[in-house]
This record gives sequence, structure tokens and C-alpha cells, in this order.
Amino acid sequence: MNDIAMHILDIVQNSISANATWVEIAIIIDTLKDLLTLRISDNGKGMSPETLKRVTDPFFTSRTTRKVGLGLPLLKESAEQSGGRLDIMSEVGKGTVVTATFGYGNIDRPPLGDVANSYVMLVTMNPCVDIALDYELDGKSFKISTDDLIKALGSDGITVGMFGSIQDFVKNSIDGLNNDT
Repeated sequence: MNDIAMHILDIVQNSISANATWVEIAIIIDTLKDLLTLRISDNGKGMSPETLKRVTDPFFTSRTTRKVGLGLPLLKESAEQSGGRLDIMSEVGKGTVVTATFGYGNIDRPPLGDVANSYVMLVTMNPCVDIALDYELDGKSFKISTDDLIKALGSDGITVGMFGSIQDFVKNSIDGLNNDT
């Protein structure tokens, strides 16, 4: 995967496939500690201890349509190449938390990518899932969720026609944090 935003799309799709009705994407950048943390939490079906042990093996997947699962192994490799790591906590019936840390200034860290586009794509394509984004840069943060958007827009749901406006709002909010530092 070319950037962290692509990893976000993949991992959140895993959450949705695991019947999650709530997903939180947290991106925490601490330039003083030279650390970028990506944490994706969900309330999906969770994984058994046996599955959890094998989930970063590229030749293991719970899918029946193919024999490989590359999302988590690629995220692990990306994190480790930049001096970070991948941690996964999961409990059957409660959900999963995937945390990847990256050396923020490390030359091998993949670029962040278009987080706003990935977030809005996930929200518009999964209207029954409350997807939250928490973007934090050196203690300043921007937070949004599907529920926040529905309340702000005064509508019953988010439609594809709202994609551009929501994407601009999310992008401008993230850019505002990046420009303040």
C-alpha cells in the first residue's frame, strides 16, 4: 500500500466485515516524540486468541474467497520499516483495536495520504456504521463522526451527493491543524 490512508481503508473494511457498527480512526502525530500513531478501534465480532496469533501471517485469512490476507501484514511491515510496530488487541464479542506506530520523521514511513478522501469514502459507502475520525497534531485535534455529520447537516443520512462538501470540510480542518504548527 502506498500510504497510510490506504491502510485505513483496508483495516476499516475489515472492521465492517466483522459486523462493526462503530469504528474510530485515530491519527496522532507527536513531532516532539517523532511518532505517528494510527489506531483503529471497532465493536465488531473480535478475534479468538488463535486467530489473533496468526492474523499478521500473509498466508492466513478468515475469508473463503481467497487464500491470502495482506492488509495487516503490510501494515506491520510499513510500521516496522519506519522504526515502529503493530499491536492488535481483540476480544470475541467485543471488538478489535489495531495500533500501528511509525517513526514520524523516518524516511521509510509511508506518506499519510489523503485521509479526508478515505474517511469520506468510508462514511458515504457505509451509512449504517458510525465512523469517527480523531486527527491530532502536537496536542491540537479535530474530531468528527458520522453522527456529528448527520446532526450538522440536519438530514437522515449521508448521501453520495454530500461527498465533496464533507471532504472539503474534513480536508480543510486537517490542513488547519497542519498549518498552525
